[in-house]
Amino acid sequence: MKNLSNKVALITGASRGIGAKIASQMAAAGAKVIVNYSGSKSDAEKVAKKIKTNGGDAIAIQADVSNAQDVKNLFDTAMAHYGKVDVLVNNAGIMINTLIKDTTDEDFAKQMDVNVKGVFNTLREAAIKLAENGSVINFSTSVNRIMLPTYGPYVATKAAVEQLTRVFAKEVGSRGINVNSISPGPTNTALFTKGKPEAVINRLASLSAFNRIGEPEDIAKIVTFLASDEAKWISAQNLGANGAMA
Repeated sequence: MKNLSNKVALITGASRGIGAKIASQMAAAGAKVIVNYSGSKSDAEKVAKKIKTNGGDAIAIQADVSNAQDVKNLFDTAMAHYGKVDVLVNNAGIMINTLIKDTTDEDFAKQMDVNVKGVFNTLREAAIKLAENGSVINFSTSVNRIMLPTYGPYVATKAAVEQLTRVFAKEVGSRGINVNSISPGPTNTALFTKGKPEAVINRLASLSAFNRIGEPEDIAKIVTFLASDEAKWISAQNLGANGAMA
C-alpha cells in the first residue's frame, strides 16, 4: 500500500542496517527518500541506487548529525532537491559497551554527541523546516526497560531521546506534526551483533516470546506506519518493538 505517497522522508544513518531497511520500506510505500550517511558513502549510494532500480526516488546526502552546520546543510540540500521534508527518522546512533567504571571520557562523549546531540540538532532544524502535518520518529532502545551491565552510558543517551521526543511533540503539535520514539529490542544488525558470541545472542533471543532477535524489516514496518497519516493521533509516545522481550 502506497500510504506514504507524496511524502519526502529523511532518514539519518541510512547507509546500512535498520536505517537502510527503513529507506527501502518507505520508498516502497511511495515516499521520496533522503539516505543520510556520515562516512559510508558507497553503502549509502548503493541503498539509493537500489531504491531507484525498484522504481522509487532517493538521494544520498552526507552529514554528521553531531555537527549542527552539517545538519542544517542536510535539510537545506534535501529541500532544494525535493522541495520539502515531511518525515524525519532519527536512526543514526552508536553503542559502546563498557562497564560504567571502565567507560572513558571519549567513549561517553562519542555516544552523547551522536545519540543525543545528533537528535537535538535534527529536531531544532525540523522545528522550522519540517512540512506541516509531518512526522518525526526517534530511536530509543528496549534496553532502557531492563538493567544490563555495560549498557549504562548508551541507555542514558536513549533516555534523553525519549524525553526530547515528549517535549518536542508538544512544541510542534500545533503544526500538525506528530513525534514518537521507537524502542527496538535486540536486532540482527552489525551494530548489535558485532563482538557478541553466538551464545550471548541466543540467550537474548530466548527472552523474546518468539525465541528470536528482531530483523531490520520488523522495525522498518513499524517506523513506516508511524510516518503515515493513519498514525497521526499517536504522538509523544514510545513504542516497544522487541517481541515481548521487555
